[in-house]
Amino acid sequence: MTGDEGPQSVGVGVGVGGGGGERPLLLGVRHHGPGSAQAVRAALEAARPRAVLIEGPPEADALIPLAGDEEMRPPVALLAHAVDEPGRSAFWPLAEFSPEWVAIRWALAHGAPARFIDLPAAHTLAWDKEEPAAEEEPAAAEEPLPQPVDEAVRVDPLAVLAEAAGYDDPERWWEDVVEHRGTGGDVFAPFTVLEEAMGALREAYGTGGHERDLVREAYMRLQVRAAQREFGDDVAVVCGAWHVPALRRKVTVAADRALLKGLPKVKADMTWVPWTHRRLARASGYGAGIDSPGWYGHLFGVPDRPVERWLTKVAGLLREEDRIVSSAHVIEAVRLAETLAVMRGRPLPGLTETTDAVRAVMCEGSDVPLALVHDRLVVGDVLGEVPESAPAVPLQRDLTRLQRRLRLKPEPLDREVELDLRKETDAERSRLLHRLRLLRVAWGEPATSRGSTGTFRESWRLRWEPELSVRVAEAGVWGTTVLAAATAKAEADAVAAQALAEVTALAECCLLAELPGALPVVMRVLADRAALDTDVGHLAQALPALVRSLRYGDVRGTDTEALAGVATRLAERVFVGLPPACAALDTEAAEEMRRHVDAVHGAVGLLGEGTAARQGDEDARQGGVGIRERWHSVLRVLSGRDTVPGAIRGRAVRLLLDNGALAQDEAARLMGLVLSPGTAPGDAAAWIEGFVGGGSGGGMLLVHDERLLGLVDAWLTGVPAEAFTDVLPLLRRTFSAYEPGVRRTLGELVRRGPGARGSAAAVGSGTPGYATDLDTERADAVLPVLRLLLGLDDLADSDTNDLVGVAR
Repeated sequence: MTGDEGPQSVGVGVGVGGGGGERPLLLGVRHHGPGSAQAVRAALEAARPRAVLIEGPPEADALIPLAGDEEMRPPVALLAHAVDEPGRSAFWPLAEFSPEWVAIRWALAHGAPARFIDLPAAHTLAWDKEEPAAEEEPAAAEEPLPQPVDEAVRVDPLAVLAEAAGYDDPERWWEDVVEHRGTGGDVFAPFTVLEEAMGALREAYGTGGHERDLVREAYMRLQVRAAQREFGDDVAVVCGAWHVPALRRKVTVAADRALLKGLPKVKADMTWVPWTHRRLARASGYGAGIDSPGWYGHLFGVPDRPVERWLTKVAGLLREEDRIVSSAHVIEAVRLAETLAVMRGRPLPGLTETTDAVRAVMCEGSDVPLALVHDRLVVGDVLGEVPESAPAVPLQRDLTRLQRRLRLKPEPLDREVELDLRKETDAERSRLLHRLRLLRVAWGEPATSRGSTGTFRESWRLRWEPELSVRVAEAGVWGTTVLAAATAKAEADAVAAQALAEVTALAECCLLAELPGALPVVMRVLADRAALDTDVGHLAQALPALVRSLRYGDVRGTDTEALAGVATRLAERVFVGLPPACAALDTEAAEEMRRHVDAVHGAVGLLGEGTAARQGDEDARQGGVGIRERWHSVLRVLSGRDTVPGAIRGRAVRLLLDNGALAQDEAARLMGLVLSPGTAPGDAAAWIEGFVGGGSGGGMLLVHDERLLGLVDAWLTGVPAEAFTDVLPLLRRTFSAYEPGVRRTLGELVRRGPGARGSAAAVGSGTPGYATDLDTERADAVLPVLRLLLGLDDLADSDTNDLVGVAR
């Protein structure tokens, strides 16, 4: 949905209108312009109309009284969505400094009826359905003005007027002629002058054949006529300035009705939703394209000395960030901003001048703190609020209830939340966030925990975006509560899933979200798909997520027995199919299969541990060991087959070594065979990458087992010159992944040469920290530190001996 239907672009974005003597009173505005908002308020106070007509969807007329509720705090937006297709939606954002919002609040305060007169949202949503590409077009704060018919590019009316006045920046021109100048006693003068300017522009550029503008204006004229019949000519119309000449033009009722005949239509619902300054600042999607909503809000809310007050606010923010900013800095910044305004011929300092002054005086020329000022003040972090009495889908009401009960307040900034699943409240928060993710309401994203890595810990990054209200409305078709909707959505996703990995990931999500109602359906689909899928790669991709899910039974109290049975059968099928699937693979396929081998290895370890831990008896423990032993047999097969690529054979040997299923001497023997002159250098390099590469701690293995390092060193120095260029990229990729300290240690060991390796005496004499016997004097030196760390004042002799062993 573009901004074409929202107040931010429903008119041209400049403020104009009719003078006080013409009826009806047409007040053309720049949407979200603080100067226009102040001018509208002054004009309404002077004219005191019997009714106020505002550009916006007429379905929202019943929602207008909520704007006067004490709990309603802008920025907010009118949200319209198709009843039968909630994902098809439109927003009309309103800020405190929006002229439409000022007009609504004035009408409510003075008992005057307020009505919206733009094209109904029912037509707007249906129209956009026929033009889906429009959703991808950028929205602007001002409605684009069409070029002549022979030109396809639409121009910005502000830019045209600014260029005519000799300005290269439309925003700067608008500030000078509207925001920083008074009315001179005539509150209607700005509207009269700018109406003439818009009329001239429309006469020069025409409509460019844009049907939507003509249709909307026809509907607005009909609504104005209806209001005049009810209230007489004492009616004020607040609309985008671009539309004022069209509303002033004499057109027959029959002609307007003819334009509206046959418009597509859908059933639409409307409500108020919170909005944010950041969304107002976005120029695409649902944004309003305002570069500086925080600055505009400041101009609107500060009655006098806006520059001094703004720079004081900036100074306060920088002080909070521990930057040294004094009152003298504020004074100098004000002087510099005023001087820059005089030099540039501006009536008052604008955002450009204040920003330049902040950069020079308070930020010492650095753009780093200036970026903070822009983010926190120029744009701002304001999130609006909507009263409970506002209409909402049942799912939204249930979500709001859960947010309050669990003390998870929606906020516009990123917020890190650490959850301890052993606590009931945190466990409920986790379930809520996982259920919302299933419903595609991405309020929270899982994050890496900076504390404990136990399964009872979860970290989330929360950030509430206004369009999530649309996602909630869209998810309302699945149920009236979060639990019911997530259950129904999971069942539907399981049936519709194409890949086995999708179903296993869904099963994991169901366990995380604690959806016992959906899990049987997901498990049935999973068993059916697993039985029919013969691709070992798909099975290997599906197994890790399935096995990870088994751990949640311990933390969340979920019964995972059925899941364990499916995981065990899936693992058995992987064991049978993996060796044939690893034969005769090219380099890219071998790398992918190596990742599958790593994933299956980790899954098998968890599967064995999980089975024993869940059942807690000897048979379960033996079953877990049996699974690992069968996996070790598969790895032995992979390590010994010449048809298996070197990367997979090397990784199989390494995994066996790590699990204690292969002696170190045997691993060295296998490496020696592979690195013998009879093996092609490329295959040997791939074997080395599989054995010590891939972020598996291979660097430390070479550091502590110099026999293996000696084999690699001897092989590398013996590679023929013509083959060295081919194997170098592979080796560089392998060793560049090591930590700098590991690479440095390996370099020192290689520099010492083979003569210094191989004997404990040689190692002990050449490398600090290595010796044949315990150095008790050095061990005694660290005992006081260990006492301090352990919080022990006196240690028994046996404890001291234990600490000596630790120090060693």
